[in-house]
Amino acid sequence: MFGLGDPKKQRKKYETPRHPWRRDQLDVELSLMGEYGLRNKRELWRYKTMLSKMRGIARSLLAKSGPEREKSELDFLMRLRRMGLAGETTSVDDTLDLDIRDLLERRLQTRVFRGGLAASPSQARQLIIHGHISVGDHVISVPGYLVTRENEDRVRYAAESALANSDHPLRKALVREQPAEPSSTGPTSRRGAA
Repeated sequence: MFGLGDPKKQRKKYETPRHPWRRDQLDVELSLMGEYGLRNKRELWRYKTMLSKMRGIARSLLAKSGPEREKSELDFLMRLRRMGLAGETTSVDDTLDLDIRDLLERRLQTRVFRGGLAASPSQARQLIIHGHISVGDHVISVPGYLVTRENEDRVRYAAESALANSDHPLRKALVREQPAEPSSTGPTSRRGAA
């Protein structure tokens, strides 16, 4: 017989494209994978499926009427606001305009890269997997973790990590790589004046 801790059957968390070999779709997927440092297309498809489900909920809410719709609509919009996908004045109709990039921008890997804690999305992924990044007091080792709006400012190097020391060689290299502010007398302004 089976003992305690028998694993539940894993289910697929994504839907594959209907036409997987369309050239334009392949190009878009490949550019998104490169831009956001995704490991494989399954990661991208998982977020596309999430987005599809959110849009489905929004469409079903628009079809309802009365007080039931108001409560469900409020819950749905609050959830999207917590996730950082909707603003204070966003309506359910506006959520139909959400793009895959909106979801990919909420990933921890993207937040680490955009926050200047890593030089590239690939390096951000490596730092997260190796336990160098924390959100608040918790070390998160999942690059696809969706960072909520309240935790955006709490993404930093883990306290136990060697990277927490500002003298670490990787952090010094990051400071050198940050671009300087463009000056008004730079080469582009002189070229435009000639």
